[in-house]
Amino acid sequence: MATAYVQKRWSLSDLFSAHDGPDMQAARAELEKLAAAFEERRSQLSPDIGTAQFLEIVRQLEEINHLAYRIYAFASLKFAADTQDQVAQTFLGQVQQSMAQIENRVLFFSLWWKGLDDENAQRLMAASGDYRYWLEEMRHFKPHTLSEPEEKIINIKNTTGANALENLYDSITNRYVFRLTVDGEEKELTRGELMVFVRGYDADLRARAYQELYRVYGQDGTILGQIYQTLVRDWRNEQVDLRRFSSPISARNLRNDIPDDVVDTLLAVCERNAPVFQRYFRLKARWLGMEKLRRYDIYAAVAKAEKRYDFASAAKMVFDSFAAFDSHVAELAERVFVEDHLDSEVRKGKRGGAFCATVTPDLTPWVLLNYQGRPEDVATMAHELGHAIHSMLAEHHSLFTQQASLPLAETASTFGEMMLIDRLLQQEDDEAVRRDLLFRQVDDAYATICRQAFFALFERQAHEMVQQGASVDELAQAYLANLAAQFGEAVEVSDEFRWEWVSIPHIYQVPFYVYAYAFGQLLVLSLYQQYKAEGESFKPRYLKILSAGGSESPAHILAEAGIDIHSADFWQGGFDVISRMVDQLEALPVT
Repeated sequence: MATAYVQKRWSLSDLFSAHDGPDMQAARAELEKLAAAFEERRSQLSPDIGTAQFLEIVRQLEEINHLAYRIYAFASLKFAADTQDQVAQTFLGQVQQSMAQIENRVLFFSLWWKGLDDENAQRLMAASGDYRYWLEEMRHFKPHTLSEPEEKIINIKNTTGANALENLYDSITNRYVFRLTVDGEEKELTRGELMVFVRGYDADLRARAYQELYRVYGQDGTILGQIYQTLVRDWRNEQVDLRRFSSPISARNLRNDIPDDVVDTLLAVCERNAPVFQRYFRLKARWLGMEKLRRYDIYAAVAKAEKRYDFASAAKMVFDSFAAFDSHVAELAERVFVEDHLDSEVRKGKRGGAFCATVTPDLTPWVLLNYQGRPEDVATMAHELGHAIHSMLAEHHSLFTQQASLPLAETASTFGEMMLIDRLLQQEDDEAVRRDLLFRQVDDAYATICRQAFFALFERQAHEMVQQGASVDELAQAYLANLAAQFGEAVEVSDEFRWEWVSIPHIYQVPFYVYAYAFGQLLVLSLYQQYKAEGESFKPRYLKILSAGGSESPAHILAEAGIDIHSADFWQGGFDVISRMVDQLEALPVT
């Protein structure tokens, strides 16, 4: 890699020049024109419609969505870059409103399709090529679909209901400023900057960082909790009461095309294996010279190895680790940098954390990072670029079938992280740093599997508690009980962690999203073991999984790779890998 990349904001010019630019105005006018033309197709939808005419209509709908996705992506990415920008806030609200209106105007197609008899539906799907799975998956929602007027009301309601509350949550929490005294100097920090200290070597600083985090969230805990209660009620009102899903989580499972029993099995296996991580936390306490870990200490560095990686070096390490697997994979990752689709700066007002946004198959995804030079920041870079690679490997699919379902969407990202860690371990000659990396592997496995699974267990409980009239304080107590079950006697949990749940954006924005992380990590542990054992012969099978995108069900894609997601033994296999990692760490002499 010849280019030394620097941190900067992303460019959205591949979408539009500005929210009020002539290209945006033209696109919104064109979207209106396309929607009007599509509405004229309603009379042509009959059970005996010919396949050629049917596919014309599908492609016309795809064209509408292609333009709509670009407009919405510009608005949402602009907002993510600065959640305090009032122009961006207002424009996002306007776009959400107009998109709901467009969605209502084209809604008749999906309602007709879901109501079509099975024989004609099979006839049309057989001739639909890459659209087939999208059409098949849409029909899964037939029992949960309402009348056209009801569906339209829900779409409009969401813009001033759930969507507005999610935007409000983002605006409130992304304006937070955290204060921490470091080396005698009080610093004002973003959440991302504050969280640097929870993985540090200084035990007092770790504790004070967490205490400050939940002091700030706790000040608004009641308000944030009320926002959550309202979103939970809204979810239940729509998904259970109106759409007749059997439970709140079942609605997410169907969207993921994962059977309820698979999710139940996954969460049960995770719950049953909490002692694997409890054993690890007892080991970590010995390494830190503590009788018992505090919740403040679970991500603590076990060696005083404050290694930092400048941004250019981090990018090179990630590209090199990907290239060691496959040169084309590395080239795809670098495309994100070359096209200025990366925002890696740390700024006040910018959305915290990290994400990858796939817009349309013809556009390189956009990636948001808050890069600060820590080893975990390098791992996050590999993770989010893995998401981008996954999308780009599937860019030959239609707009409707490019993106993998949530559980498979974590495959390339987690695999990318593991390739990076392998690379770092090969290159690092400082024993303290190597030891820290080995511990971080288990730290990250905990954060991605056990922590996320217990979030999902809490969500399942919280949705029922809200239905029964639970207060915010009662939800906070339930969350503390969730932590107690997760950590057992291995970790001491202090009271301020009762507000941790209100600091988790996913449970607000995408209910029950989080189990996808556990699904993806356990899946990748299995795949990565196959890669280490088989080498080159493994790669085509893995790349086939990624290139499938969302063109088949997760169960079908994985079955072709020899994986049975219904099997508890399969999920247990991932925990067996983690248990062996803990065995290796226990064999190291404590220093």
